[in-house]
Amino acid sequence: MWSRVTSTSDYWLTRFVVLRLLGFIYLFAFLTLVYQGIPLIGENGLLPAENFLEFYGSRFDSRFDAFVSLPTLFWFHISDGLILALAWVGVVLSSVIIIGFANVPLLFLIWALYMSFDHIGQIWYGYGWEAQLLETSFIAIFMVPTLDPRPFPRTPPPVLIIWLLRWLAFRIYLGAGLIKIRGDECWRELTCLFYHYETQPIPNPLSPLFHFSSKAFHVLGVLWNHVSELVAPFFAFWPRRARLSAGVLFVFFQLFLILSGNLSFLNWLTIVPALACFDDGFLKRFLPRFITKRAEVAARNARPSRVQFVVSLVVVLAVGWLSIPVVQNLLSSRQLMNSSFNQLHIVNTYGAFGSVGKQRLELIVAGTSDEQITAETQWKEYQFKAKPGDPYRRLPIVAPYHYRVDWQIWFAAMSKPEYHPWLIHLIWQFLHNDPGALSLIAHNPFPDEPPRFIRVDRYQYSFVPPGDTSGAVWNRTYLGQWLPPLSQDTPELVEFIRANNWKP
Repeated sequence: MWSRVTSTSDYWLTRFVVLRLLGFIYLFAFLTLVYQGIPLIGENGLLPAENFLEFYGSRFDSRFDAFVSLPTLFWFHISDGLILALAWVGVVLSSVIIIGFANVPLLFLIWALYMSFDHIGQIWYGYGWEAQLLETSFIAIFMVPTLDPRPFPRTPPPVLIIWLLRWLAFRIYLGAGLIKIRGDECWRELTCLFYHYETQPIPNPLSPLFHFSSKAFHVLGVLWNHVSELVAPFFAFWPRRARLSAGVLFVFFQLFLILSGNLSFLNWLTIVPALACFDDGFLKRFLPRFITKRAEVAARNARPSRVQFVVSLVVVLAVGWLSIPVVQNLLSSRQLMNSSFNQLHIVNTYGAFGSVGKQRLELIVAGTSDEQITAETQWKEYQFKAKPGDPYRRLPIVAPYHYRVDWQIWFAAMSKPEYHPWLIHLIWQFLHNDPGALSLIAHNPFPDEPPRFIRVDRYQYSFVPPGDTSGAVWNRTYLGQWLPPLSQDTPELVEFIRANNWKP
């Protein structure tokens, strides 16, 4: 059995492409931390990680017990300097992987490093693709030799680990398909794409084009979604021709999503396990000759490792055991979306857009320097880096980068202020022209001195139809006040800041 399973050279290029794409995704994930980590979770961040660790650690008798429950390097020390330094370490490690070098210590280190940030990230890291990145990179640890970091080492890619990537792809796509069918009737009625392109978190320049396409195009799009997520996953383990077809469908489905919106690095990441459906015979048609030739040379000089085979077998058995609650969740009528069943995020359940909003709500943060608010008060709007604000501003292309505040405001617009304390803290920091908070936005309308009051209004946004000559991207309708005007002296605001142990 060991000889048959390991005597394959079919996945040298598969491993090469998987690792390069994984490094590319990690690069953007760590760059997000470099530029947003301190204003989000730093000492004076919107949700300081130090406060979170202090609160979480109070439940345990020792720091070691807390570490076992929530593994993160920041239990031993946390500071703004360390957050920034480790974020840059992640950037360097990602770059090393991109240029072609990877072994067990390197992949383990980058996995452990990102998990350390994920576990202190709080709502900023509450997205399903964070756990998905950790699970994907955990599997990748066992694709490479222990020490040899070369792109094409002598140790062949373990086919058992390739199967684990296919198992991950199966769960990602099937979980996403089932949560849609169970979660929102518009997926069953084939109408969800009538709304999705307009109401998704961060539309891109092509989103209006997709939105104003024909109803037949949208119905076919939903059908394609269902085939990709509910049918194709079952062919991921079939013989070669069916498996390749499933892989092609997976990849083109994700590329279509990349073209139609800014979904952070989710779509890029979801391509990674789909690549395990491809073998060298398929990939060599698309890769440069100098790369495929090196893979052929490595295959001729391959030296299968018994140790690697045994380790791979143990990992497969462990993942199989940890998959039991995940499979039970997939079969449940009360399916959970984007949940982890262990603190290392080794095997998780996934899903996206289980429900689709029928209208786009936006929160607009605005301030004034007037000492008294009257009917004549002029309000100046804060502009964020990616989310809709000024109706005339062009739609951005930001993915696979992730503007985390912009995403959270999208959620907040559909909720109430009491469920989003971080946004109250953001207003407090705007009232003081805090440099960290201001680094998270595109335009501060009060560069010289902070405003006297800030309020938050809610609007309904909709794309301007084709042929409009106004130059606007959005139409918007005022719906009402989401949060009343607040100032540095508002007693309730001051008390709220103190109650949360945030710096006054």
